[in-house]
Amino acid sequence: MNRPTPSDEEREHANVETVAAFKTRLEARRLRVAIIGLGYVGLPLALGFHGLGLEVVGLDTDPAKIETLARGESYIRHIGAEDVRALQGERFTGSTDFSELADVDVIVICVPTPLTKHLEPDMTYVVSTCETVAASLRAGQLVVLESTTYPGTTRDLLAPLLAKGSGLEANRDFFVAYSPEREDPGNERFDHAAIPKVVGASTTAALEMAVALYSALVPQVIPVSSPETAEAVKLTENIFRAVNIAMVNELKGIYAAMGIDVWEVVDAAATKPFGFMPFYPGPGVGGHCIPIDPFYLTWKARAYGLPTRFIELAGQVNRERPAEVVEALAGALSTRQRKAMHGARVLLLGVAYKKNVDDIRESPSLTLIELMEARGAHVAFHDPCVPAIKETRDHGGLAGRASVALTPEALADYDAVLIATDHDDVDYALVVDHAALILDTRNACGARGLRGATILKA
Repeated sequence: MNRPTPSDEEREHANVETVAAFKTRLEARRLRVAIIGLGYVGLPLALGFHGLGLEVVGLDTDPAKIETLARGESYIRHIGAEDVRALQGERFTGSTDFSELADVDVIVICVPTPLTKHLEPDMTYVVSTCETVAASLRAGQLVVLESTTYPGTTRDLLAPLLAKGSGLEANRDFFVAYSPEREDPGNERFDHAAIPKVVGASTTAALEMAVALYSALVPQVIPVSSPETAEAVKLTENIFRAVNIAMVNELKGIYAAMGIDVWEVVDAAATKPFGFMPFYPGPGVGGHCIPIDPFYLTWKARAYGLPTRFIELAGQVNRERPAEVVEALAGALSTRQRKAMHGARVLLLGVAYKKNVDDIRESPSLTLIELMEARGAHVAFHDPCVPAIKETRDHGGLAGRASVALTPEALADYDAVLIATDHDDVDYALVVDHAALILDTRNACGARGLRGATILKA
């Protein structure tokens, strides 16, 4: 028998009671929170909620992560083992068994949202996660999506999938919200507890529940008018970065032709206390945000018949950087070493996409290796944060390669050193003293006051 449809007044009364009960349980630290996806976003979130005194269930399809956590060890470099050991208590459960979801109050989804080869959103992980969640979904639960995505995902994809699979009605029986992750791995100044959270939902009840949840975790929560707005906030933040990085990458080439050092220009411009924010050039962009997120908006904009010329041009400029760097290296080898790229021995410093992290997702260094080897170079790498290259979707042939030691003898054996990631834990003075040729894409040497005729910037 179909249950009668409640009136608006009855629904509002029920929602008020649900929200009040949710807040009471949160204040008493009796909420049980599930985090789906224990990667660079999910694990810090699990640690944060656990630190509040809440019971946390950490779920991941990778059993190795669960086993590592059970041993009190960390698989993410900037998260210490001492932090992970805090989870070895009665209030944390790590599991690959998603049936645990039936016994939680909050489900936070932190799964990847990559691009297809055609630069379109790949929602495979979100869809499969929703289908799994729906199988255990029960009335009263709050589901929050944190994965970066296009505007409309929460309302038009997440909520319908959960409703279809569970037989429940979104925002009557269960509640959905969107709160974009804002992690910056390796940034010691801002951890997750210091970064304001943006929250959007399509109903007042869902918004109040999500705001209450995150208000317990971070000092500032910014509620916005809809999940679409919250989804757009995340895209805007990363499009801003992508466009400005593309601009300074372009300026680098222009200023170099004029004999001007773009790093000196940017540092001097950054002394202006208003109207300027420093961005620096590099060998390309990497990570799970900047190379990907702008194209989520360009894809969505096409549905409205709108161009995104500025965004797509920035993406093109950034994607071309690895090829430009390799071309610069070939030129330097020819003019400085009288050697061709074919047969040259090159040491790449850094395969992580940014300094002081072990994350190689979308790293331009992987493209650099493939481009150099396609031209016949023999390439090795040194990275203090990445002992070996893990399996990646687009660079499978590089999996398993190990970092080599950085010694005077090793450096002398290479025709060139290409600095792609400016990790702090590298002896750059040693590199300058013993390398025959250095192509520095990060100004790692200049920033440390190291000068020499063997150093070229690219």
